[in-house]
Amino acid sequence: MKRPTFLTALRRDTKGATAVEYGLIVALIVLVTLTAIGSVATKTISMWNDVSAKVATAVSGTGT
Repeated sequence: MKRPTFLTALRRDTKGATAVEYGLIVALIVLVTLTAIGSVATKTISMWNDVSAKVATAVSGTGT
């Protein structure tokens, strides 16, 4: 029985490929999460700016 060389063993090893696949999945999840958080943050900031404007109008007494 011939002893496999380092390069042959490395070529047959699939652990590295699995690690890369998991890394790509994690990167995709992070990208989607950051995009979702950015979208929610934009809407939330807009909502609180509207609330702030309405409170300022109500406090100043110039509201309708």
